[in-house]
Amino acid sequence: MQGNSNFRGGKEQNFQSKSNFLSLTADAAFQLDFFGRLRRATEASRAQLLATEEAQHTVTLTLVSDVASAYFALLQLDLELQITRDTVKTQEGSVKLTSLRLSHGVATKLDVLQAQQVLDTASARIPDLERQIGQEEDAISILLGNYPQGVRRGRPLAEQALPPDVPPGLPSSLLERRPDIRQAEQILIAANAEIGVAKSEFFPQISLTGSGGGGFGRSSAFSSLMSSQTEIWSYGAQVSQPIFRGGALRGNLRFAESQRRQALVAYQQAIQRAFGDVSNALIGYEKLHEVRVRQEQLVGDLEESVRLSIMRYQGGTTAYLEVLDGQRSLFSAELTLAEARGNEYQSLVQLYRALGGGWRQ
Repeated sequence: MQGNSNFRGGKEQNFQSKSNFLSLTADAAFQLDFFGRLRRATEASRAQLLATEEAQHTVTLTLVSDVASAYFALLQLDLELQITRDTVKTQEGSVKLTSLRLSHGVATKLDVLQAQQVLDTASARIPDLERQIGQEEDAISILLGNYPQGVRRGRPLAEQALPPDVPPGLPSSLLERRPDIRQAEQILIAANAEIGVAKSEFFPQISLTGSGGGGFGRSSAFSSLMSSQTEIWSYGAQVSQPIFRGGALRGNLRFAESQRRQALVAYQQAIQRAFGDVSNALIGYEKLHEVRVRQEQLVGDLEESVRLSIMRYQGGTTAYLEVLDGQRSLFSAELTLAEARGNEYQSLVQLYRALGGGWRQ
């Protein structure tokens, strides 16, 4: 029994005399950018990020332009509806007048029917205009991120301030504000940087590596804890040399160069498209302004003609058909003027969009 006891004591002593060793290691690697691969890759990534931001600006500009265009279209429909309702009121008075004259024997049944035809023509337009107004309001609400609902109005189209005159000789540098051009430019920069990345793949990649660690042992004497602590650090360099990969490196370079050529063509096309957009917008803005001015003159002339024809009819010197013809022409001319006003403001929106946000520097 005593022998067994000594044996167990010896095992416990041996177990206690054993040391527990804990080690911690950490590795770090630093790649040396001798051939510009990382720098060019960073340049490409930054350009791609900026291109994405410019794409967002393009969406914002498009949204603002679409909302403005839809709002002017809505005001145009409001004006057409007002013109139509005014015409209906005028023709209701004409029908009553001709009916009264018929009862006194100074007008014919044909005069009444002709007046009623003009009234029916104008009345038939009201439901269709109201339909278009409701649908335009829904479209604007959806553009603004709302559920379909009514749209608050400002000034009517006829009371809107006249668009400012476009200064002659707009500098082409204004086109640099267009986000689509800036986006194409950043894509070109990224594609050019990718060529540098592809070229650097042909060269070896050099990395500095380091590993560090610490360890300590715990013996049966706890007081010797720190005395057994050890630290191990090592440093080294690794060189990674590209090997033959079936022409993959040359293929990557050719692909990068092809992407750059495509980006260059896209950039040139964006600039050409911008000049075309501005030219078309300037022509439209100038000519639609002339159309609106001349249409206003036509409406003024027709209003005077209708006034004189009504006086002649009441004086018995002309037939009522002359009055009806003048009223029909005036109604049509007023609707055309409303359309001309709307087109003029639409052209202003297109010019704003073509210049990337207006012509003020």
